[in-house]
Amino acid sequence: MFLKYIKNVSTLELNASSCRGCGMCVEVCPHGVFALSRNKAVVVDKDACMECGACMRNCPFEAIRVSAGVGCAAAMINGKLKGTSPDCGCCGTGCC
Repeated sequence: MFLKYIKNVSTLELNASSCRGCGMCVEVCPHGVFALSRNKAVVVDKDACMECGACMRNCPFEAIRVSAGVGCAAAMINGKLKGTSPDCGCCGTGCC
């Protein structure tokens, strides 16, 4: 079981029409966000995405977009590690 972050905040986007089913996203995702179905990648658990960007950096077909390290999940983690309040930087008043 993987950690869940904040529901419905991940910036992860998969363009299924660009996907060629190589499975690289499945291989590199540390939280099992992707699976292959009918020779295409599918997002099976978007809320498990920690926005690390490994999938996007390793997709040879540029079918995945994620704003690595800038989402609310990253803000929560960074705040915890630094001992500060979460701040995603999107609104200037802390984490949405």
